[in-house]
Amino acid sequence: MDSTLPPAAIKRLGQNFLIDPNIVRKIVALAELTSAHSVLEIGPGRGFLTEALCRASGHVTAIEVDPRLHAYLTERPLQFPNLTLILDDAMTYPIEHLPVGTIVVANLPYYLSTPLLFRLLDQRARFPRMVLMLQNEVADRLVAKPGSSDYGVLSVMAQYAAEISKAFKVSAQCFRPRPEVGSAVVLFRTRTQRELRLEEEPHFAALVKAAFAHRRKTLVNSLKDQGYASPMLTEALETLGLSYSARAETLSIEQFIELTRQICRPDFLGSHQSHVQT
Repeated sequence: MDSTLPPAAIKRLGQNFLIDPNIVRKIVALAELTSAHSVLEIGPGRGFLTEALCRASGHVTAIEVDPRLHAYLTERPLQFPNLTLILDDAMTYPIEHLPVGTIVVANLPYYLSTPLLFRLLDQRARFPRMVLMLQNEVADRLVAKPGSSDYGVLSVMAQYAAEISKAFKVSAQCFRPRPEVGSAVVLFRTRTQRELRLEEEPHFAALVKAAFAHRRKTLVNSLKDQGYASPMLTEALETLGLSYSARAETLSIEQFIELTRQICRPDFLGSHQSHVQT
């Protein structure tokens, strides 16, 4: 293989390479980078966005899982002294060792976007800002508000961890090969203060997943089906002034947080002997 030619895209790795310089400019501007910033890029691909990130920031760590692309980027004549190329899987690479204050900018592979996103949000104290290219449908779910059909587990969990805005859509024509789905760039400003104690957050995640497990059922029935004790739920709903007929998609994130606080009270757990699945 001629190493001067860019490798062809591999469909199973979700490789759709960005080719539009205007979109690259908009992404870099949205990231608000300066020479003092360190950047994490996941999936640099052929390096089109990577070059712009290197010019705009102090240092870029780019993680590429494809050995062909890693070799191509390493051998390219145009090199940047502030670029560290890493051949690894972003799902297992120790991102917790990156400098605090690192800005994440990435065109995430769509088949892995949700687990990658939550891995990044778990380290949100390290990443104050993230600019991510995602499937448009996922972007809509991330910014959805209570009462909408897109509002669900992803909306609640992501908005708990960050302020999220859908910055702009990206046409399929801006990629090679062209993806079969629409894309959008999403800005995350991570929340520095946790609303819940660290030990309460697994309960919050379990509660939200259980609440949306049966969207056609009421919140009470859905939670009961997932192992939450009925007397505990009744008392918690009464305390929060929530109707027994309320459904999960009508609750705000604040109400899910308050419901978690009620259920996590030591006296509450002890008196009701709940067998919640976390």
